[in-house]
Formats: sequence, structure tokens, C-alpha cells
Amino acid sequence: MILFRAILLFFIFIAPLKADTIYNLIKIPNLEVYKIDTKNSLRYLYATKPFRLGINVKKNINCYNSDKKTLDKKYKIIKKNLDEYSLSFLKKINLKYIVLCENLSIAGINTAGIPNNKTRTLILDIKFNENHLERAIHHELFHIINDNYKELFNENIWKNLNKKNFEYSKCSTCSDNWNLELLNNKSGFFTEYAKSTASEDMAEVFSHLMFYKNEVYSNDPIIEKKILFIKKNVLKIDSTFKF
Repeated sequence: MILFRAILLFFIFIAPLKADTIYNLIKIPNLEVYKIDTKNSLRYLYATKPFRLGINVKKNINCYNSDKKTLDKKYKIIKKNLDEYSLSFLKKINLKYIVLCENLSIAGINTAGIPNNKTRTLILDIKFNENHLERAIHHELFHIINDNYKELFNENIWKNLNKKNFEYSKCSTCSDNWNLELLNNKSGFFTEYAKSTASEDMAEVFSHLMFYKNEVYSNDPIIEKKILFIKKNVLKIDSTFKF
């Protein structure tokens, strides 16, 4: 009888303990473990309830929990794309936790993902536009890379790859044009959104390389320079990296 009570108490308290441990690690509430035994040791977590981060209304991060059917379906898609990154590479870019939730927003603006290299975490919106979700995963992961290796991805060098009269916006949300459709003209950019900031442009180039692989078009001399820049510097982080 005593043994039975001990086992019962263990199962009563184990779930909150897991949630508390997760919060202590990455400071995001209302999360539970979805999958941790992955080949590249990424820890996938999911929102059991909506969560809000930040006390400044203008910078609040909000995300919501999903139903199990949606979570299971989107997890497979997300994992397939993140499986392209080796354990050794993920250690070098300091990424360990993937948070799955839906309707992710920052300051009321919807976004595909929010990276945080300090907590080794990437929050992903599993309900993001299905036409762009897979590529967006690589886009957001690049921001983790960039945040950890600013010296390699020098924005002034990058800006000089563009036409002399081109200027980026002051911020990624300073423009109303967030179109992610592939441009088919020789503009020097893969998408309209790439024109927002240098870091978003880099992330767009990286994501097209990772998602389209050898099918990515390179008949644009500016884009060709950008591709070489991204490849050269990612390989400085990990010489075995495969695009």
C-alpha cells in the first residue's frame, strides 16, 4: 500500500516538475516535452496553453497551443527540415530547443519564428503559411547562426553586394511588403521581404539554399555573390556543412 501511494505521488508531481524545469531552462511558461530522442539531440517542446513573454506591450511575444492532430502533423514537417543539421553544427550555433505553438506574434505582428541564441531556443509557428513554412524554418535558423557569428556576417560587406542606389528599410517591420513569393527578375533579391534589412536578406538567401538545394536559381549576378558569401562564411563555422 505504501509503495502504491509512492508511485501515485510520483505520477501526480512529475508533469509539473517537467514544466518547471523547462521554464528554468528557457524562461517560457506552459511548455511540455514533445520529443527529445532525436538524432541531432534537438529538444522539441510544445505549448500546453497560450503564453506571453515580456512586460512591454510593444515588444510582447504571444503564442497559442495547438490541437494534437495539428501538432503531430506539423512536427513531422519541421523535424524533417531540422534533421538536415548535424548535432555538431547545432552545438556550434548554440541551438538546442524548438518550441512549437501557433499564431506566433511579436508586438502584434505575426511571424514564422523567434530565435533566441542566449537561451538556445527557436520558437516556431506551426500554423505559418503552408506554402512557406518549410523554407521559413531555415530562415529562422539562420538568425540563430547570425546572432552567434556577427563577425562573419558583416552587414556593411553585404550591403556593398547590392546596387549602389539600393537602401534597406530601417527595420524588418518598417515596410508593409512582407511578400515571400520568389521573384523571377534580376533584382538581386529572392523575395520582396529580403529587401527589408540586410539580416533578413541573408536569411532569405540561406533559406533558399537549404530548401531548394541545387534547384535554386542563380542567373542573377548579385544573388550569385550573395550565395557565395553565405556559403563561404557558414563553412567557416563548420567545414563539413552540406547545402
